[in-house]
Amino acid sequence: MTNPKPHSLLYGIDDIPPPLETVVLGFQHYLTMFGSTVAIPLLLAPAFGITNPVEKGWLIATMFFVSGITTLLQTIFGNRLPIVQGGTFSFLAPTFAICGMAALANSGWEVRMQHVQGAIIAGSFFEIAIGASGLAGRMLRFVGPITIAPTIALIGLSLFKFGAPEAGKHWPIGGLTIVLIILFSQYLRHKKRLFEMYPILLAICTAWGLAAILSAMGIFAVGHPAYTSLENVNNAPWFRIPYPFQWGFPQFGTAALIGMLAGYIASMVESIGDYYACARLSGAPIPDNKVINRGITFEGIGCFIAGIFGTGNGTTSYSENIGAIGLTRVGSRRVVQVGGVIMILLGTVSKFGALFTTIPSPIVGGMYCAMFGMIASVGLSNLQFINLNSARNLFILGFAFFMGLSVPEYFVNQPLDLGAGLKWFTNIVNTLGSTGMAVGAFVALILDNTIPGTDEERGLTAWKQGSE
Repeated sequence: MTNPKPHSLLYGIDDIPPPLETVVLGFQHYLTMFGSTVAIPLLLAPAFGITNPVEKGWLIATMFFVSGITTLLQTIFGNRLPIVQGGTFSFLAPTFAICGMAALANSGWEVRMQHVQGAIIAGSFFEIAIGASGLAGRMLRFVGPITIAPTIALIGLSLFKFGAPEAGKHWPIGGLTIVLIILFSQYLRHKKRLFEMYPILLAICTAWGLAAILSAMGIFAVGHPAYTSLENVNNAPWFRIPYPFQWGFPQFGTAALIGMLAGYIASMVESIGDYYACARLSGAPIPDNKVINRGITFEGIGCFIAGIFGTGNGTTSYSENIGAIGLTRVGSRRVVQVGGVIMILLGTVSKFGALFTTIPSPIVGGMYCAMFGMIASVGLSNLQFINLNSARNLFILGFAFFMGLSVPEYFVNQPLDLGAGLKWFTNIVNTLGSTGMAVGAFVALILDNTIPGTDEERGLTAWKQGSE
């Protein structure tokens, strides 16, 4: 039985669109993940101590190159969902901690990178073991709609800081992006197939083109949030192919590994929620134990590859690309695979990557407003399985949502500090505590499995019928 979905799809998970449509839709996935993928190395560069723009560009290109490889592995051999793999924000906190270690204070950026690589490679075996042993799948017997709903919804809601605050840096351009996405994906989708298929791409290109014209006319000067220039493109070399151990051989340390495990745990919790969201939007069956186990296993393999190539980060499922499926109603696996090939090819063309670094942040913020809102609504749609008149269910959901939004604010302002001897433990607690979807998932999971309630009340009866 296919997964109940909120609207009809133009292309389902096993459908193969015409070649030209497939390439354009695959490119749209590349464009959708570009903002987050570029953001990670840009955030990491100061921590590593990378100041050379050329070297920073190499790091960005490596991230895209590895994202393409891991996306293909996941869609062909892993969970086989139309899900894009890319860098994860869950790894940022432990990476910053590793780069800030006293032993690395006077070292070059390559040495810091090598220690981060070692922690990512060692941690990847932990994630591979969780998936390959079947532990991730066995945990699913305790996971129902009440746990999945806040987990998925908080993936979108917890990223609110990347939406309006970024779009609001210049509302005329950021707001235009939002309006165009809504216009193309909702109001005009039945008018022309072009709007139905490429709403995100059309909205971004329209707003981006306008910003470029206004910049060329001098209306947007250098330093303006919506200023667009080709200077980065002119300074970038044409080609460079990333290769394993390009920054040197990884360095392995126990403290770095234990801190990085916190990022792995948060990433796995987020990814499992992403699997459900992606399956629901693409019309695939509700993920079972085998799908979850294969997905986590290949995410671990993806992190191993990321560590070998030296992205300074791992790999996880991308929520924004799942949102793109919801807006375009194209859930084809083949489209995402072509997107992965595009990532690999363009990861070797430095000038092409540099071109997309010129997209103004208000446009990226406007895109996130639509994308992450869609993720939140997909999470809420899982509530159709449960009894929403139950005081038990309403308490669990409300408490999980509130804590998922409130607890991370506490940890940001008052991180746990138990002294140098327990720094490894505080790193784990602080990373998990500052991850909204992890907090919401754990709260809902514990309460849903300990507060008395019937299977029908909890939605497990309807959930099991939908997965058969």
